[in-house]
Amino acid sequence: MDLLRLILIKENLLETTLDQLRPGQQANIVRISGADGIASRLREMGFVPGELVKFVRPAPLGDPLKCFVHGSRIAVRCGEARRVYVKPVG
Repeated sequence: MDLLRLILIKENLLETTLDQLRPGQQANIVRISGADGIASRLREMGFVPGELVKFVRPAPLGDPLKCFVHGSRIAVRCGEARRVYVKPVG
């Protein structure tokens, strides 16, 4: 990632994907890419536009990622997290 993109993300001016958040960082879900079964399952688990998601931490080896969304703790693989577009808050 280039420096300008990192600055824009930090200032909440640009959307990014869930896997790019720092541990403890919160973001609003903007969209889920794709129209397949994985995208559908992500929406069923609470990853819907407008919902607040908190990236808790990655697993010890980096995958899966532990998140808190819609009142539940959910682990998602990095590949799935790359499909969740978010806009960081705070």
